[in-house]
Amino acid sequence: MRSILVDAGPLIAMQDRSDKNYRQVKRFLEQFRGRMLTTWPVLAEACHFLPERTQISFLRWAASGGLSVVELHETALSEIAAWKEKYHDLPMDLADASLLWVAQQTGITDILTIDLRDFAAYRLPNGKALVPVL
Repeated sequence: MRSILVDAGPLIAMQDRSDKNYRQVKRFLEQFRGRMLTTWPVLAEACHFLPERTQISFLRWAASGGLSVVELHETALSEIAAWKEKYHDLPMDLADASLLWVAQQTGITDILTIDLRDFAAYRLPNGKALVPVL
């Protein structure tokens, strides 16, 4: 089964019909067959930008199998701090750094994101970039 990483932007867009990326994200999700992985920082970022009522339905969707949440280990903190320091000019947020860490740990480099500028700049320790699927 194919697995992809998921950033906050598409999660927000799929909940808001007025979002300029809503149709594109919806079309992708209707066709995608696989597992979507994210992190707690990504969920927190998405919820921050969603209205309270929408947060509840979003979290229920995620809990019912819409997303798999990858736990970050304490060992991730120093790598995340190093990435945030390296990309301070963008700046890199915690959610993005957490997805890079998951990519490094799992080898999954496909990512559902609308943040193409930042993810085009980020590099894993092996020099590879994450590959946007949208």
